[in-house]
Amino acid sequence: MKSNLKILFVSSEVVPFAKSGGLADVSGSLPMALQEYGMDVRVVMPLYSSVRKNMLKPDPVTDALSVSLGGESLSAKVFEAKSQKRVPTYFIEREDLFGRPNLYGYSAGDYYDNLERFSFFSHAALRTAQEIGFKPDIIHCHDWQTGLIPALLKGSYAVDFFSGTSVMFTIHNMGYQGIFPAEKLDKTGLNGIDFFHQEGIEYWGNISLLKSGIIYADAVTTVSPTYAQEIQTDEFGLGMEGILANKKENLYGILNGVDYNIWNPEKDKNISRNYSPDNMSGKKAVKKELLEKTGLDKSLIDKPLFGMVTRIDKQKGIDLVLEVMDELMALDTGFVLLGSGDKHIEDAVIAASKKHSGKIGIGTGFNDPLAHQIIAGSDIFMIPSRYEPCGLTQMYALKYGTIPLVRATGGLNDTVFNYDKETGTGNGFKFDSADPDELLACITQAVSLYKDKRNWKQLISNAMKEDFSWNRSAEKYIEIYNGTIEKKDLY
Repeated sequence: MKSNLKILFVSSEVVPFAKSGGLADVSGSLPMALQEYGMDVRVVMPLYSSVRKNMLKPDPVTDALSVSLGGESLSAKVFEAKSQKRVPTYFIEREDLFGRPNLYGYSAGDYYDNLERFSFFSHAALRTAQEIGFKPDIIHCHDWQTGLIPALLKGSYAVDFFSGTSVMFTIHNMGYQGIFPAEKLDKTGLNGIDFFHQEGIEYWGNISLLKSGIIYADAVTTVSPTYAQEIQTDEFGLGMEGILANKKENLYGILNGVDYNIWNPEKDKNISRNYSPDNMSGKKAVKKELLEKTGLDKSLIDKPLFGMVTRIDKQKGIDLVLEVMDELMALDTGFVLLGSGDKHIEDAVIAASKKHSGKIGIGTGFNDPLAHQIIAGSDIFMIPSRYEPCGLTQMYALKYGTIPLVRATGGLNDTVFNYDKETGTGNGFKFDSADPDELLACITQAVSLYKDKRNWKQLISNAMKEDFSWNRSAEKYIEIYNGTIEKKDLY
């Protein structure tokens, strides 16, 4: 087993430079954790307009990186900057493709040329490795935006420089499949070999870059063990369950980790009072401030306060919460939500808050300090998702002694375990089906236990002892990297 692997990490978004979702958190944190284990990690991402202000002293690498794509030779500039822990990050600059207000599209929909944008990025990432002389043992690709790379390594990049290089492809969400019209095939730069067929990137007459990543990678991972099993079924595979089932010998589920330098009640700068398992008084102070900030009744300080920080859509199960909201309020509780999304659901939440004035608080948009305050100040944190590949907020909540109440799907199922009063084990509450009656029964159970101060104290203690640090995840990735390389060496 090699202890000093060279890893090229390719992602369309990376914290702290650019973020639209959990992919960026993984791409920012995992390389740093891998580096701590002695890995030589280099990260490649596009240079979006929004990135410039977050680049730390960028150094020019080249102003004329040549990329052959669709019969044309295009050029790009490449810059290097270091993350906070000195992980080298390379930025691909091409103004007409990446110099836009958003990462993937406008509110009306995706950019029309996303295939061209991320085909170019995939080629440029490989060309950058060649330009800087970084010959990787593993190229680790993420989601459809980089799904072309595994195919390219079987085609025009099957050259001496990448001989011996293995490729891993990580699926963060099966809901995003990178599907484009077949007539754009030439824009991918897949030349010399027929890739457009049923066993290749063809998907119901179109191109799918997600399928490309799955088919041509040496190993495929996703972000929790349960999700790795779920996506091989009709319910969660979204049409690709057969493709994934055929890949099952090289399909792995690895939980995402948490950066406890950011999500830690003992040193969180976003909350007014820090606290720890040995001194929990600060949690009540944060709850009091949260009630004031969201306009909720002061009497809720000694009653169960439910929190949610989420994108507002049906996937996240907020509609299930709305169906039982009257019953939830009848249990003499409070509810605070931060999120935005589906306008119809947003309007229903606002209507519920007016109906139950002083008991429901709402924050909208992206508000990171308020997200921290809700996770710290709530008593119970709800994630009733219809599906959730991994989920991070339940891991954050556990660290803050805020008890997760979740649906048993994906990473939620792998991280939250029902509390057992007889044994004093477990860290939260869990229900099986995306059904409002099951959700309500779980809520009722949580409210009942909240009143049992001895057991509630034990439950909080269990929750705060959980460890979902990135080190655990990094160890598993290194194990699979090495296993993938060993398998490749046998052929």
